[in-house]
Amino acid sequence: MEVLQAESGSDSTLKRTLTRTNLIALGIGAVIGAGIFVLTGQAAAQYAGPGVAISFVVSALACGFAGLCYAEFAAMIPIAGSAYTYAYATMGRIVAWVIGWALILEYLFSGATVAVGWSGYMVNFLASFGIEIPAALSNAPIAFDAHNNMSFTGAYINLPAVLIVLVITVLLYRGIKESANFNNFVVILKLLVIALFILFGWAYINYDNWVPFIPENTGHFGQFGWTGIFRASSVIFFAYIGFDAVSTAAQEAKNPQKDMPWGILGSLVICTVVYILVSLVMTGMAPYTGLNTAAPIAVAIDMAGEGLAWLSPFIKIGAIAGLSSVILVMLMGQTRVFYSMSNDGLFFAPFAKIHAKFQTPYIATVITGSIAMIACGLLPIGILGELVSIGTLLAFMIVCLGILLLRYKHPEYERPFKTPFFPYVPILGILSCGGVMFFLNPIIFVICGIWILIGLVIYYFYGRKHAKY
Repeated sequence: MEVLQAESGSDSTLKRTLTRTNLIALGIGAVIGAGIFVLTGQAAAQYAGPGVAISFVVSALACGFAGLCYAEFAAMIPIAGSAYTYAYATMGRIVAWVIGWALILEYLFSGATVAVGWSGYMVNFLASFGIEIPAALSNAPIAFDAHNNMSFTGAYINLPAVLIVLVITVLLYRGIKESANFNNFVVILKLLVIALFILFGWAYINYDNWVPFIPENTGHFGQFGWTGIFRASSVIFFAYIGFDAVSTAAQEAKNPQKDMPWGILGSLVICTVVYILVSLVMTGMAPYTGLNTAAPIAVAIDMAGEGLAWLSPFIKIGAIAGLSSVILVMLMGQTRVFYSMSNDGLFFAPFAKIHAKFQTPYIATVITGSIAMIACGLLPIGILGELVSIGTLLAFMIVCLGILLLRYKHPEYERPFKTPFFPYVPILGILSCGGVMFFLNPIIFVICGIWILIGLVIYYFYGRKHAKY
């Protein structure tokens, strides 16, 4: 802890330029992406119906508890690396490795998930101009239904998703990052598009589409009814990972002790309100059964007919631009985690190498982009989104546990921001995140277990021997 706090106070290679407003905008920029533009429709169609609005409240409560714990850590240890750094400071090397490995799962596959959503909107947008991209080149070759049965779609690859990840990887390699001002512009654009959808879409709501608000359970666990509400909350939990991305920018904040809590909690509150309103309008404009698509907002707008035809291109352009910025934030966040772990000696040294000309972690960028391209090209968005959710939930649980341990073990540390209602908030954070995790697809636990085992092998043969601390 002393080493990390000293590092945060020293002159680092990362320039401190981000204000409180920039941090909130960064959080909103990362949060408002595939979760609202893509996964909301799929969660409504398969699990919750119009009650998906309640699912967002459930997820937000779990995120709120974790967010308060994140805020305390971010104020104490304003260092890049997010939950990985917090775990290292409080629970030691092996736990830090596990959480860092889980964060890799989160960021790698979140970029891929958003790319699949981007592809859906781009294909829909081009189709409105008569440009048709064959389904065989714009879908994953495999799919899973609500019963977790795998099937082959007949498609070869989701080519648009692969291409957007390739373009952004090249940009990150060359050091063309989004500036705070550009990110602010994209956030304003996304919020404007969503505000237009809510304001004008509300007049086209067919209230019959909200009846029943929580469809009757089909007889299968997690398919509608109240179990469906919680199942949907685990799927759309992916939508809330943005405030985790805020914490990776701690070393670039002007006044991290005061501004990080604002950035984390402010973006969470704003986005929750937006999500609830959008889900209500979306399921009101179109029957929830027709929203199982990669571009559900576009489908809802198109169902309104000629009255909202003028809004359709704005929605699609806003979604495409917004999702592009999210892919960039997520892939860049992954290189930050790789960089922190490599600097600590836990991960392979080349991942911390900086390009002599472009001053970017180029090896980490190339590998991150390559894996994301394979994932978005071959895997369906449902599986990708839940892989992100389990990595995120695991990180949140360990952060909450870290606050509990640190308060009891080291009450003397200075805490510019304290998690309120201690110890209830961190305990509720652990329980609520664990509860949401319980409703994930069983296949996800198998994949995650294999992922953790691979990580432990790497740690045993490399990380523990090369660790600096």
